[in-house]
This record gives sequence, C-alpha cells and structure tokens, in this order.
Amino acid sequence: MRSDGAQDSWIASLRPPVNRDYDWFRPHAVLLEEELDATRQFTRSLVVFLVNRECPWKCLECDLWKFTTLETVPAGAIPRQIEAALTQAPPGGPCPQIKLYNSGSFFDPRAIPPGDDPAIAGLVDSFARVIVESHPAFVGERCWRFRERLRPRLEVAMGLETVHPDILRRLNKRMTLDDFARAAAGLRDHDVDVRAFLLLQPPYMAEEEVLEWTRRGVGFAFDNGVSVASLIPTRLGNGALEKLATEGHFAPPSLKTIEQSFDAALAVARGRVFLDLWDLEKFSNCPWCLEPRRQRLRDMNRLQSVLPPIHCNRCDHDAATL
Repeated sequence: MRSDGAQDSWIASLRPPVNRDYDWFRPHAVLLEEELDATRQFTRSLVVFLVNRECPWKCLECDLWKFTTLETVPAGAIPRQIEAALTQAPPGGPCPQIKLYNSGSFFDPRAIPPGDDPAIAGLVDSFARVIVESHPAFVGERCWRFRERLRPRLEVAMGLETVHPDILRRLNKRMTLDDFARAAAGLRDHDVDVRAFLLLQPPYMAEEEVLEWTRRGVGFAFDNGVSVASLIPTRLGNGALEKLATEGHFAPPSLKTIEQSFDAALAVARGRVFLDLWDLEKFSNCPWCLEPRRQRLRDMNRLQSVLPPIHCNRCDHDAATL
C-alpha cells in the first residue's frame, strides 16, 4: 500500500522524547522466557532484543521505535550483539529456542544488513528453533535464503494486529489481510513456521467488540496456517494513543476484557495461543486480585485451556470469595 506521509508525520510528531544512544555492538536486552513448544513440551527461549534502525513503517499503536537507532548499524554489529547475548544469557539451563527480536523486520536490509546473515546463521546453529519478526512486505527471497543457511527450524512472527479491515487500515501498517495471507502461504511453502501477533482492543475498537474480533482474528490466523497466535493488550505510551484517548478513540483494555479475550481465543484455537503478560498491572484496577489473576493467565499459557475465573469482592469484577 502507498505510504501516507501525512499520517506518518502526525504519529511521529506526538512521540515523547526518547534516548536513542544505544551501543551498536550490544543488544538492548537479553532475557529468558518459557512457553509451550510445537511438541507441547514446556521449553525455554533465549530472547535477544537487537539494536538496529527504526522500522520504515510508523504504525499507530507501536512504541518499539523507542529501542532503535536512526541509522543502519555497521556491518558485523548484529553478529556481535548476538555473540554478546550468548555470553550474558541468564543462568537456568539450556534453551532450545532463540528469539531474535529487532523492533521491526529481521529481513529489512536497513535494519539487519544482509551480509550478516551467514554469520548470524552460524551463531544460532546450536539452537533447535530460531524465531524472528517481519512485516509481510519483507517476506521473500532473503527469508528463503536465510532458511537454507539454518540448521535450526525457522519461525517468522508477523503482526496481524486485527482482522477488522477498517481498523487495520487506520493502524497505518500499510498491510491488508490478503498481504498477510500471501506472506503466510509463502512461509509455509518454504517450510517456515508462522506466528501471528494480535492486538487486544486496538484504537477505534469499542470494548464490547473486542471478544468477537479476537475470535475472528484467531480464526483467521489459524485458517492461514499460523501455529502460534500471541495476544498483545494495546498499551498507552507512544504519544499517538494518548492523543486518541483524549478524543475518545482509544482506551486500554481492562483486565476483565483481557481475561475474557484469552478465554475466547483458547475456545476457538487450532494451535497454541499465548497472552502477553508484560505490564499486566497497568490494566488492573484492583491490587487485591491482580496476582491471582496473573497466575491464572500464566497457567493458561502453560496448559492451553481455560481455567475457572478468579472472583474478587473488592473490585468491580464478579463479586465472590477472594
């Protein structure tokens, strides 16, 4: 789709100040994560947040630009970041998976220099699975060549965001559902696994619509061969969403809506569905039931089944016994 320069400028103008003075030769962050793998075994992932140039798209909901540079990093910088991540990995035993997340598209040549691909493939050779992120527009020949270099299995995560066609257009992602479907089909044809990110309550979506569009989004993802659907509650913090909130066009989802959406997603899933629990406290209005609710959602990520709800008599959720 053609770039909307005016929309890009409006989104960028609302961004809060941010320090982009990162070390080009060290990752932004490294952490361990646990999730159910493709064989339904609980497994550990080494998650590496790479430092690289900002994504060329300015999506309405995105705040990942906070951890990027304004220039392409030098050749060799990304392999050095991965080397540093492998040496500073937190303790806890072996990790079969590595996630190379770069706040954009791994196959964007301005983010990850293509000449670094052979070195990257060599550095991740000991893992069983490598997971990277990409906009559907960058899924193509470079991805197929990278797949051929790898001994580990490759998985590509793409932001589907929502299947509501009007809201998807308003997100300024410049992607259609057909674009996502074509990229997913290409990945499957080249024996690459697909993961999709879905937003819970994106801008312009009313709270009473969230469950229905979550069901539709998860269904669309699995219809197109996705093996994992990750649900991301939409957060404030990028400037544009704060502006839309003052105009009545956005509100973060409540914890109750997040819980109900995850319940609904698991009910229609034909693969693994995970809920992102990062900063979950920002969506809660009750300190008394937050931790039990967080634990329930964590257990549902592990078990992939809906568990009995947590009741609380101190907040506006279902009053009962907590």
